[in-house]
Amino acid sequence: MATKSKITMKRVLIVDDHPMMRTGLAQLIDNEPDLKVTAEADNAGQAINLVSKQKFDLALLDISLPDKNGLELIKDIRAIHPDLPLLVVSMHDEMIYADRVLRAGGRGYIMKQEGGQRFLHAIRQVLAGKIFVSEKMSARILENFSGNQPKDSSSPVQQLSDREFEVFQLIGNGVGTRAVAEQLHLSVKTVEVHRANIKEKLGLKTATELVRFAVRWVDSQGQN
Repeated sequence: MATKSKITMKRVLIVDDHPMMRTGLAQLIDNEPDLKVTAEADNAGQAINLVSKQKFDLALLDISLPDKNGLELIKDIRAIHPDLPLLVVSMHDEMIYADRVLRAGGRGYIMKQEGGQRFLHAIRQVLAGKIFVSEKMSARILENFSGNQPKDSSSPVQQLSDREFEVFQLIGNGVGTRAVAEQLHLSVKTVEVHRANIKEKLGLKTATELVRFAVRWVDSQGQN
């Protein structure tokens, strides 16, 4: 019978700004004989620092972080360690975010309300080199790939690039242009270009229409 000392432990990093979520995930993972949470971070800056200095077999990331959008963090981590599997654990609608996560380089997406066994299944799928999404999301990805998805079945918000999507979310949260520029480390002019592109893609004419649309969309997603 193999002892615990002979089991190859998979080292897991958790990146989430909610302490209770990190604690719950850590307890779930550490109860497994071959999994161990070896580090935690509550923001993207800490996560980058840890990934740069330590070795991990898997990183669990939230999309909403205080200092950087999770999609940008995925890209940053991929630049440092292209082979590190990344699984997003989020409260936000999978149908909005999962495709963006996969395109950014993530290996899976699971919503926070899923049960413990579902979490562990997702973790093991990703550790095995597979992609993890729900059956519903998997079906939609296949529809997109086959070109059979009805043209009116997706939200116009999905047309936005990741950076435009980030700006759009901040607008919906009541953040002004200058504050958006400061938060995303962009020039005001660049943010204004993004706003113009967003309006065009969403078929909106004025800044007021953009703000109203963005606020309604953010409210519908239950984001704060």
